Amino acid sequence: MSLSTADFDYALPEELVAQSPIRPRDAARLLVVRPDALEDRGVRDLPGLLQPGDVMVVNDTQVIPARLHARRGEARIEVMLNRAEGDGTWHALIRNARRIRPGDTLTIEGSELTARVVEKFEGGSARLDFGSDPDKLAAALDQAGEMPLPPYIHRESPRGEDRADYQTIFAARPGAVAAPTASLHFTPAILAALEARGVQRATVTLHVGAGTFLPVRDGDPRAHKLHHEWCELSPEAAAIINAARAEGRRILCCGTTALRLLETAAMGITDRSSPIPPFRGLTDLYILPGFEFRAADMLMTNFHLPKSTLLMLVSAFAGQARMKAAYEHAVRERYRFFSYGDASLLYRAP
Repeated sequence: MSLSTADFDYALPEELVAQSPIRPRDAARLLVVRPDALEDRGVRDLPGLLQPGDVMVVNDTQVIPARLHARRGEARIEVMLNRAEGDGTWHALIRNARRIRPGDTLTIEGSELTARVVEKFEGGSARLDFGSDPDKLAAALDQAGEMPLPPYIHRESPRGEDRADYQTIFAARPGAVAAPTASLHFTPAILAALEARGVQRATVTLHVGAGTFLPVRDGDPRAHKLHHEWCELSPEAAAIINAARAEGRRILCCGTTALRLLETAAMGITDRSSPIPPFRGLTDLYILPGFEFRAADMLMTNFHLPKSTLLMLVSAFAGQARMKAAYEHAVRERYRFFSYGDASLLYRAP
């Protein structure tokens, strides 16, 4: 199958990039993308668009204030925590990485915390050791860390409200450095309406890494590599999902992170009728057109950047031509784009 990164480009007026969430959260618009039609709706319409017995899979990861400012001597270093690796060590993306080397000690500004550079990697990343006391790191992040807003959300300085705005209603397990943004639209009222409709919920975890913002620079998207992210599909969540699948009920993934986790867990099954096993570990699943989906029937997701891995994922899920038309429609109808923007509800292409 011939693929070019340029196939996933589109023109987006700068003013359509949302800089703050709409209030209340569930007032966002929802573009319904069926195989044969587009429909302009709102997030509040979601319960009526689903059927009793559908299972909505949500990600309970919690965003941590993962951007830190550090010094090595007089050199200023910016640290973006990316993935916990156990025993106080983290994989991190480093700005000004040429100024550090293994064995260096970084002093975290605004706190009493230090980090030792354990290993340095190509591409501006490193493994840092913050010590064995997780409470000390958590306190330092709360004191000195900044919410890792995407680069297209422009701030003169961090806003206090972003700590709440960039966190979903499901957030329970700290570890993400980016929000699973489809879930930013949910409110207690929407959840109550979904429950009343008879929609079930299964909760999974995928700690979104900083690599989600990395652009695809190669002309052939297959040359791009995703960073590993830690995730878990528990036996309890797998049981809810498998019972629905066995009975022909639909699985709605709320966000690309939930979808990537389910499809990671389902990689070993032979067909869509087989149960999905529980999973706990790392995933770097990269979904491009031609991918065979085994787990998800529907996907709720925000609008994604041009030439991004997530735009490629939704094109694989709903069809390239269908998504091209959907994005042209969204631009024409002035939908709000990216993390703080509006949402779409996609049906899997036949």
